[in-house]
Amino acid sequence: MVDHGPQIKNDDQYGTLRDEGMSKQKAARIANSNTHKTAVKGGKASQYEQRTKKQLYDKAKEVGISGRSKMNKQELINALRES
Repeated sequence: MVDHGPQIKNDDQYGTLRDEGMSKQKAARIANSNTHKTAVKGGKASQYEQRTKKQLYDKAKEVGISGRSKMNKQELINALRES
């Protein structure tokens, strides 16, 4: 393991990212981020099943899903997950 100095929290991850061709700044930003947060998929958005049909429709409109006006709630969820 190479020590990249105190400014880098995860030296192994930083080294791997740099070897993949990532810039120093971007590799440092990722290596210094909270590893738990970067490993969790989906961020802070609520699960689709917990949203109303209108909320799902609005999200589908935002991402440009065609045929959304004819979809029921489950179809909207499936379309959003596939987009």
